[in-house]
Amino acid sequence: MTGSDVTREGVQGAVPGRDAVTGPQAGRRRRRRGRGRGRGERAMVPDAEFSSYYGKPILNKPTWKALDIAGYLFLGGLAGASSLLAAGGQLTGRPRTARAAKLGAAGAMSLSLAALVHDLGRPARFVNMLRIFKPTSPMNLGSWLLAAYAPLTMAAAAVDVAGRHRVVRAAGTAATGGAAVLGPAVATYTAVLISDTAVPSWHEGHREMPFVFAGSAATAGAGLALACAPVRETGPARRLAVLGAALELGSFRLMKRRMGPVAEPFEQGAPRRLLRCAEALTTGGAVLASYAGRRDRTGGRARVLAAGAGAALLTGSALLRFGVFHAGVASAEDPRYTVVPQRARLEARARSGGDG
Repeated sequence: MTGSDVTREGVQGAVPGRDAVTGPQAGRRRRRRGRGRGRGERAMVPDAEFSSYYGKPILNKPTWKALDIAGYLFLGGLAGASSLLAAGGQLTGRPRTARAAKLGAAGAMSLSLAALVHDLGRPARFVNMLRIFKPTSPMNLGSWLLAAYAPLTMAAAAVDVAGRHRVVRAAGTAATGGAAVLGPAVATYTAVLISDTAVPSWHEGHREMPFVFAGSAATAGAGLALACAPVRETGPARRLAVLGAALELGSFRLMKRRMGPVAEPFEQGAPRRLLRCAEALTTGGAVLASYAGRRDRTGGRARVLAAGAGAALLTGSALLRFGVFHAGVASAEDPRYTVVPQRARLEARARSGGDG
């Protein structure tokens, strides 16, 4: 017998100070002992670790290929912004800027669709998404958007290069205008698409992510125009580069501040390096773009500056999409980024219900 036992004769084997004290005296005894320890007392219970059943993650991480999907996000933004610049260049008498933007939009959209189909595995899977029309599904609406937008970009580019007949050129103008109308939606719908998932670092940024992608798309489209068009025609592209950089960087900082702990994957590992490089390139590209305009008026080597600005803006936009993609995958692998926001929402809901 290793402890006290109760028999007919009473309690036997009791050792003073060894048995647990129950009743009202238990709390008093513990408090008396605790008074002598002072403020330096350390808790013996380890910190809680976030885990799930059998060591499995709470969420299945995205199985999308980084090159396909991150490239798809970047190329869609580039195409949408380029369509806007193409329409603006055509309306303001900047034919070489308009041509570069039309060809860029058509090429980017072709590569974007190729990346999407490659990730899906078979072209029939993309076609199957067009069998229904579901306004509540960002993926379904995005499929219909791409199905309408892609032919317009192809037609606008083909007519600009080979169209000579008046009727054909009128059709090309209409296609350019239609692509410009759909361009903003193409540039930003992918932000809605990834924010509609359960991936924590994507979903928690659903308010600002469309603005981040819009700014990133603007810098990419402006970068393409700066790299390919004559400097004297790139005034709108330079202004778009500065505005896009301000929107992208400002919205991204605001998004991370509002997200709280779920923003940590953006500041760790490979996503942090990608996003820091993207920020530096976007900022530098915007500065070079504005400086190239001033050098053009003074007869300097503006062509080199404009090409450098365009390359920096394009690379920065691409790195942003890859950084966002990898940060989302990292957040899905750690249960903490799923559990903590859920608890915070439940507590806020309980407080608001109690106040009511």
